[in-house]
Amino acid sequence: MSIRSIIQDMRMPRSQRVVQDVSPATRSELCDGLAQSCWENMPQELLREVLLKIESSESAWPPRKSVVACAGVCRSWRLITKEIVKTPELSGRLTFPISVKQPGPRDFLLQCFIKRNRATQTYFLYLSLTNALTDDGKFLLAARKCRRPTCTDYIISLHSDDMSKGSGTYIGKLRSNFLGTKFTIFDGQPPHAGAKIAKSRSTRLVNLKQVSPRVPAGNYPVAHISYELNVLGSRGPRRMQCIMDAIPASAIQPGGVTPTQTELSLSNMESFPSLPFFRSKSNRTESFMSGPLASQKDVVVLRNKSPRWHEQLQCWCLNFHGRVTVASVKNFQLVASPENGPAGPEHEKIILQFGKIGKDLFTMDYRYPISAFHAFAICLSSFDTKIACE
Repeated sequence: MSIRSIIQDMRMPRSQRVVQDVSPATRSELCDGLAQSCWENMPQELLREVLLKIESSESAWPPRKSVVACAGVCRSWRLITKEIVKTPELSGRLTFPISVKQPGPRDFLLQCFIKRNRATQTYFLYLSLTNALTDDGKFLLAARKCRRPTCTDYIISLHSDDMSKGSGTYIGKLRSNFLGTKFTIFDGQPPHAGAKIAKSRSTRLVNLKQVSPRVPAGNYPVAHISYELNVLGSRGPRRMQCIMDAIPASAIQPGGVTPTQTELSLSNMESFPSLPFFRSKSNRTESFMSGPLASQKDVVVLRNKSPRWHEQLQCWCLNFHGRVTVASVKNFQLVASPENGPAGPEHEKIILQFGKIGKDLFTMDYRYPISAFHAFAICLSSFDTKIACE
């Protein structure tokens, strides 16, 4: 029997269909029989070997959905899959929903792209499946723009059709000031132990028990983005700075670590009951997460890489290595800024790059120490209108 037939044999919908076709008297007996099926009672050594082969062979999407299916078979399969599947930082792969909240790979840029829908003011993030600039992609995140009298919010969700803060798929938001020059990224759950929640109307309502406790009330500021004012109206690219409040400055040093979320909040997990949200076994990460970050000078600061003026083309240029094809003021590359000492090799690595390849199509490539959620939110800030920066 093939691996796929094993997975299909153990999927819950099929079990439910079998049970529905019998009388109530024998339904409970069949359920007990299914629970004690041969697949659930496979020897642990054999099961681990099978799952290891699946995880290594199904390394890319869409075949990688078999790994997700294995985690939904039963408890024993789920526990072993938790141990086998590594974080994106170690494996360079996005497997479960929690992966978008975890740091990207250390050794290369993870290639993604963003589709914009101008009519609905929505944005969709996809994981690139090939090296081509355009492919079907694997959906990761969605965002919806919400204009308010004094600011603009971008609500970020795990679901492409449900982008509201009251949804169980809400994971965070991006908020801008009136001028579109300063932004704050809010996480829907604590980025590390000791993180302080930002006061807002939603959190006050929850504290007063005026709304359902299912509503994600967390607004934890994890990054601040600022664009330099262009008061003289000079031509050139935007200048931006990102202060990553939840990532220590030591994270970009050799052997450094950054807080890694290991599971989504309860409201989010209810939307994915069959998917596991694995825990990292890094003792260094766990010890670091035991307390809040010290101060702003101890966190990672990202700045856009300065472009060079091309005399022949008469424009500002950056080397995107073929990942950007259309000139735009929105295009940028971010590197770590040496705030507290001399620049080293780690400050030359591009951590995030974003650029235009079509009317409403943009590439987004990121790496450690930021996550897909961080990268997506930073790129959303580039879409926002900036009255005083252009």
